[in-house]
Amino acid sequence: YFVHNRVNSLKEMASKLQELCPDVEIVTAHGQMEGKALEKTILDFINHKYDVLCSTNIVESGVDIPNANTIFINNAHQFGLSDLHQLRGRVGRSNKKAFCYLIAPSLITLPDHSRKRLQALEQFTDLGSGFQIAMRDLDIRGAGDLLGGEQSGFINDIGIETYQKILAEAMRELKSTDFKDLFMEELSEKQDFVGDCTVDTDLEILIPDEYVENISERLLIYTIMNKLDSETALLNYENELVDRFGPMPDSVEDLFITLRCKRLAKELGFEKLILKDTKMRLYFVDNSQSSYFESDVFHQILSYIQTRTNKAHLKQKGTIIYLSVTGMKKMQDVYHFLERMHQEIYSDK
Repeated sequence: YFVHNRVNSLKEMASKLQELCPDVEIVTAHGQMEGKALEKTILDFINHKYDVLCSTNIVESGVDIPNANTIFINNAHQFGLSDLHQLRGRVGRSNKKAFCYLIAPSLITLPDHSRKRLQALEQFTDLGSGFQIAMRDLDIRGAGDLLGGEQSGFINDIGIETYQKILAEAMRELKSTDFKDLFMEELSEKQDFVGDCTVDTDLEILIPDEYVENISERLLIYTIMNKLDSETALLNYENELVDRFGPMPDSVEDLFITLRCKRLAKELGFEKLILKDTKMRLYFVDNSQSSYFESDVFHQILSYIQTRTNKAHLKQKGTIIYLSVTGMKKMQDVYHFLERMHQEIYSDK
């Protein structure tokens, strides 16, 4: 095949090819031809009356000729990535070794998107690479802004779940700042200032290989645990793991304790929990303009560390406010500290 996707200059291109290869029989085909004439042309090509089919991209779908083993795509930089992948798939349909040649100007002179498309096609050549091609195409063109016409091509890098989490955090921030008057009733009822709390620790908190040998099973357990959003759900899943795999090692018990700590920290308004060298740091909402700092929860935390404990101290680094807590040797200590604070603050709510 020689693909030239311009009907008005297709005959001219076929003539140039004939000049270069005078001993080769060349025929042209395009979608504007009368149906019977187009059918006869394709059948003649299949029956070896012609050596080269010079056509537009109509061969992209519906044309399956096992004996054709080479395709040239002229001006490949003007095609979409999915089009190029489909055209490439028109050859190599049998046991013959196939070749695909992309004819384009120097990569240096091409626009960024065109260059990325050609490089992606060169990179993903293995059988079954259609999914990688599709994801790369999504990355290049952008998945789209859910709230407007803007394009954003980084979803593939961070994952759809992380993208949704970032979007939810942005909406939550807007509710508590620019639109707090509009969502005043919802905020007063829910007190949902933090979407999630990340935990960073030097302790060994994981599911060991000896407890769950299959790596896919371990990943599935981590995924399920991350979605458990209540004490009842945690207890039920703990019992399920004990029933399936036997008594839990300390590291798995610490993992469940960590999940409880995350939930408590989130409800208290902490976005990050760092536990290293027996010292814990609890970081408040990163946005200093958040209405969280005007809430009852924040003021009660301040009251709690002033009157109920001598382990915690309020500190500030730039615009970041956090609690520094000493004497936290393990996750159990962290849980007891957060649980006492949580009970004290939410006892009257």
